Amino acid sequence: MERGQWRRCNGCKKPIALGAQYWVCSVSTCNRKRTGMVFCTVSCWDVHLPTANHREAWAEERTAPSTLEPEGGAESPKPPGRRRIIASARKPVAPPAPAGEVLIVASRLKEYVRSRSGFSTSDRVLAPLSEIVRRVCDEAIRNAERDGRKTLLDRDIPDPR
Repeated sequence: MERGQWRRCNGCKKPIALGAQYWVCSVSTCNRKRTGMVFCTVSCWDVHLPTANHREAWAEERTAPSTLEPEGGAESPKPPGRRRIIASARKPVAPPAPAGEVLIVASRLKEYVRSRSGFSTSDRVLAPLSEIVRRVCDEAIRNAERDGRKTLLDRDIPDPR
């Protein structure tokens, strides 16, 4: 760390000076000792929100310490260790399927039809079924949006009757 620098902003990576004002996220998981997210401006805090998935959050203004004394008194600060980079636990978001792409798992569908009736299933069944699934999903998306949610729930699926 540079002299006179307390920490770096988690948004833009600019240094936050000793004694300077900074902002933290109001959500406790962002303020834990291991996480310790700090932001030099409210704009940098805003950048954090889309990836954080907080239901309700705000930026809280704080002041950085005026000196770099270790917390807990006479203990000396720990020497910097090796940084660990941990891959995100989130699965990458797949791009939406093109209109003609099959959404049905062929092997599962064929297995289901064979176990229920003993019939075989043509591969040409997959495209029309995928289109039905698309229409149902589009209606479920509209239902979730109408309720102000960004998560599809079972209650958003229209009744097939």
